[in-house]
Amino acid sequence: MVPGLALTPEAMAERLALRGAPVESIVSLGASLGDVVVAKVIAAARHPNADRLTLCTVDAGGGSLQVVCGAPNVRAGGWYPFAPVGATLPGGLTIKKAKIRGETSEGMLCSAKELGLGGDHSGILALEGSFEAGAPFVTAYGLDDATLDVEVTVNRGDLLSHRGVARELASAEGHPLVLPELEGARPSLTYTERAPEVRSGSVSVRVDDPDLCHRYLGAVLRGIRVGPSPAWLQERLRGAGARPINNVVDATNYVMLELGQPLHAFDLRRLAGSAVVVRRARSEESAFTTLDGVERKLSAHMLMICDADRPVGIAGVMGGLHSEVEADTTDVLLECALFEPKSIRATRKALGMSTDASYRFERGVDPEGLRTALERCVTLILATAGGQVDGPVLDCHPVRFEPKVVPLRLSRIEHLLGVPFAATAVRGLLTPLGFEIVGSEALEATDVLRVRVPGFRSYDVRREVDLIEEVARTHGYDAFPSELGPYRAGTVPDHPLFGLEDEVRSALVARGLFEAHTLGFAPEGEGDVEVSNPLSANERYMRRSLLPALLRRVEHNFAQGNRDVRLFEIGTTFARTGSGAAPREATRVAAVLTGLRAPAHWSDEDRALDVWDLKGLLEEVAHRAHGEGARVVPGSGDPRLDGSLAFEVVSGDDAVVGRGGLVAAGVVDAPVWAGSVWALEVELPHDAKASGPVAHRRLPSHPPIERDLALLVPHVLASDAVSGAIARHGGDLLEDVALFDVYTGGGIPAGVRSLAFRLRFRAPERTLKDTEVDRAVAALLGKLEEELGVQPRG
Repeated sequence: MVPGLALTPEAMAERLALRGAPVESIVSLGASLGDVVVAKVIAAARHPNADRLTLCTVDAGGGSLQVVCGAPNVRAGGWYPFAPVGATLPGGLTIKKAKIRGETSEGMLCSAKELGLGGDHSGILALEGSFEAGAPFVTAYGLDDATLDVEVTVNRGDLLSHRGVARELASAEGHPLVLPELEGARPSLTYTERAPEVRSGSVSVRVDDPDLCHRYLGAVLRGIRVGPSPAWLQERLRGAGARPINNVVDATNYVMLELGQPLHAFDLRRLAGSAVVVRRARSEESAFTTLDGVERKLSAHMLMICDADRPVGIAGVMGGLHSEVEADTTDVLLECALFEPKSIRATRKALGMSTDASYRFERGVDPEGLRTALERCVTLILATAGGQVDGPVLDCHPVRFEPKVVPLRLSRIEHLLGVPFAATAVRGLLTPLGFEIVGSEALEATDVLRVRVPGFRSYDVRREVDLIEEVARTHGYDAFPSELGPYRAGTVPDHPLFGLEDEVRSALVARGLFEAHTLGFAPEGEGDVEVSNPLSANERYMRRSLLPALLRRVEHNFAQGNRDVRLFEIGTTFARTGSGAAPREATRVAAVLTGLRAPAHWSDEDRALDVWDLKGLLEEVAHRAHGEGARVVPGSGDPRLDGSLAFEVVSGDDAVVGRGGLVAAGVVDAPVWAGSVWALEVELPHDAKASGPVAHRRLPSHPPIERDLALLVPHVLASDAVSGAIARHGGDLLEDVALFDVYTGGGIPAGVRSLAFRLRFRAPERTLKDTEVDRAVAALLGKLEEELGVQPRG
């Protein structure tokens, strides 16, 4: 397609990667078949000592060899792949000279499965055509080429063809893009164009749902002879990873791979009324059997290709079993259509199947290339299967394609890319990609270019910025200067919630947690909001909680033998609000922990994470998200948590905004050696306040005075209630209060426990006196006894 292009596969891969289409792998189908040659069977007779074996005389280029073969299809005069003694086949099998039922076998005639070229093991792989005995099989079978596995993003359906990839390489090298000549004369086709129905002779095409099928072309070919494709066509298909079937089907696959336009051939005699009707499935048409013999369940939204009586194919996905081209087919109707991508994607997902055709249709095929694809396919069929075109091509065209013209400002290019581009340079970058500068007579006299977008890029190039991206990637991202040019800092502040997310993220990372990113889709039971067009049938809902996906990551780590796991995620959850109302979206932070508190070391005893680690983490998240007024209290309404070791986060307005605790038994599929799993999930406020300037205070210059208080506290009274009361009634001089000991042994009355708090007092401008602190402590003890019934331990 690109005459004069002299690039190695590795150089092509590098060039495509620079254009935004990285190559995942370079595969040589014949890399492991270098020892296999082409051999001719001179004679084939029954093995004297076995009814199911054949004794063959083989010419592999070095004289006659005797080979014992167990395949039923070997015949004298045929050409087959041959592995001589010493050859190594895919899978590591080395051929040795052996005696089989008393007869010597000096090599092996190979099947497709033994060569790694397919699953057929029923017979030896027969080669069609004339060959030279002993010639390399890789060359004779068209496997002496490299296949590039290109990573194509969903918006670049034009790269799902050899022409699309060649266009990128040609534009980079400055070479012309030329379609290779096909064998046989190109037919002179005429077209009958009409909508919604077009007829020629006894054949008709009608589109009943133009919103799903914008155009449908049908060419009638009569008198064809279905059979094997010529060797050159089979070689090209195999080189692209496709399996040859017959000359008609191979022609459609060849054009699909070459131009990216899927086509389909129907056996015309099997189309009732010689009619094609493109419509949605009807209520009584609940099932349909596709070419692969599988019965598919239909629904009313699916677009079908029908004859006068019944469906014969699922539009854009797969043809039907009862209208396929077979060995006795003589007349075909060749389909070339333009379907609405969303419809094909929805149908394919609903059926749980994917085909080469649907993969291209759902990404968008070239609306301006249908006639070119049809004409090349007709040429190829006539050259390989004979026959002739009957009448004009039926072109049912209910929806006209209007190419988009996008204004492109040179000043905007410079503003976004930081480098000025002249109009002629922009034209030189865009034209090889198929774009056309409209009204290009006075390029240098204007700042605005009017760019016509080609059909094959009409799905993803819609705005000026899309064109600027094309300029950037064609110019080469590596060609831009690395120096940072002058810029003006933005004045629009980030949303306060983003700042809060960063603060929480930094705090969790500082505690040794790793951030995870899981999908927002969930299976039934983990979500309330159903997606109308899900990516997966098993994940049809939007998640209402972050924890289930994180817990599955814990299970994955357990399966890999990882005992210590610390993960967190900040993401969006979705909840149903009411009939017809938009779902409620909320940003949450969730974390899961299990394993040791610190990495194992010989110098210290191993300590597993416990409830206090979880509570401390939950308190930090709660205070950062909802302020110091947020409280962590016992209790949980989450069935995934063990109620005896669970907490709730209560905001300053007494709303429950989060939960955490020990994950209940059975929730996580854990091995016997796994430790306890702790989890938390807290909702971040949607109306987070912007943080003000960072406040600071001078370090204290006067010493503190500390007092330790041992208090008898009832078991029913939480320690944070006591510490909160101390903070409220400790006076202005109280700087800090911390619990440092819990005692429940002898000498303690029943129903209470001893809690020891350390209080630190300090005056910022002077040195405190002991008498001042003594008075503050005495007043504090009085308040504690009056308010909470707490007394000092004697």
